[in-house]
Amino acid sequence: MGEWKDEEWGFSTQAIRVGHHRTSEGEHGEPIFPTSSFVFRSAAEAAARFSGDEPGNIYSRFTNPTVRNFEERLAALEGGACCVATASGMSAIMATCTGLLQTGDHIISSHSVFGSTTMLFNKYLTRFGIETSFVDLNDLQAWEAAMRPQTKLMFLETPSNPLTDVADITALSELAHAHDCLLVVDNCFCTPALQQPLKLGADIVIHSATKYLDGQGRCVGGAVVGNQELVGDAVFGVLRTTGPTMSPFNAWVFLKGLETLELRMYAHSRNAQIVAEWLEQQPQVERVYFPGLVSHPQHAMAMKQQRAAGSILSFDVKGGQPAAWMVIDATRVLSITANLGDTKTTITHPATTTHGRLTPEERVQAGIGQGLVRIAVGLENVEDIKNDLARGLDSL
Repeated sequence: MGEWKDEEWGFSTQAIRVGHHRTSEGEHGEPIFPTSSFVFRSAAEAAARFSGDEPGNIYSRFTNPTVRNFEERLAALEGGACCVATASGMSAIMATCTGLLQTGDHIISSHSVFGSTTMLFNKYLTRFGIETSFVDLNDLQAWEAAMRPQTKLMFLETPSNPLTDVADITALSELAHAHDCLLVVDNCFCTPALQQPLKLGADIVIHSATKYLDGQGRCVGGAVVGNQELVGDAVFGVLRTTGPTMSPFNAWVFLKGLETLELRMYAHSRNAQIVAEWLEQQPQVERVYFPGLVSHPQHAMAMKQQRAAGSILSFDVKGGQPAAWMVIDATRVLSITANLGDTKTTITHPATTTHGRLTPEERVQAGIGQGLVRIAVGLENVEDIKNDLARGLDSL
């Protein structure tokens, strides 16, 4: 059990069993291999490994049994042929772009992506002659109008950060493939427990494993999932040469996180639904952004392509930045941090943290106002979460 993958296994079984190839010690739990290198039985075997004629471990920068266990398990959960684990979510995006693009290529990206992703596209990829156009996530005509002969990649998050806009993955994949283009979806907020973009037509899925795949805020890591040609060859080649490597210990922590992923994501979603519905009733709140609300403009789409709404919600506080900061500073249970995906509920002010490096114009395009507060709803007692937010809202 665990040394093979039964295609009939359910999600939770795969999340617990896939990828563990037991050693001669017969261990029940997945082992950690904290080694930099591996020993070969002969010079001929070493040559065959390095040339790629024979599979096997070479050097932990790009081959490690613990990391491979995580890669095989996440690939199974996403429905992909293979996975490449990386040192962070941002290095996963960078490795994907480096492996699949070249000078003169063009990216179309949603405005509604993580601030560091925007910086990567605008500040660093441009140095290598790769240009990015930004469009409204839900405007299919805008995506099509931005197409060029040089467009090779479409990039998006769904739900988006921090406004939880939801994209029609199937429609965007059809558009991408009609123009001989790849669709890359950041699935960080939903994870494969709630959404599987590859089954909806996406070519590549990106993860910040730091978030919900871990689930307890312990380690930093990333992953790219897709087919053998795009991920197993092109992205893996970047990892092998440039080395944005996931450590064996971090991979082991993520493996433990995957075991409870489905349970956690449904529990997160239940808490978030309660908090979002409560926030909609508060007079100090102008608007709540959460896919589980009927008031959300893409509610129907979210319920169609996601199994649950997820845990991320945002809301506009009346009074702008001063009011938003007052709400944040009044909390005693919630953690004031820009990270998310933790059992602990986190709260932040996107305009001055996660998206603080964007220009004012870029923030306006992304819809991020000064009164916006983002919450990643955790697994605490939901009444305690509501009471903590009420303390801040009542102070306004």
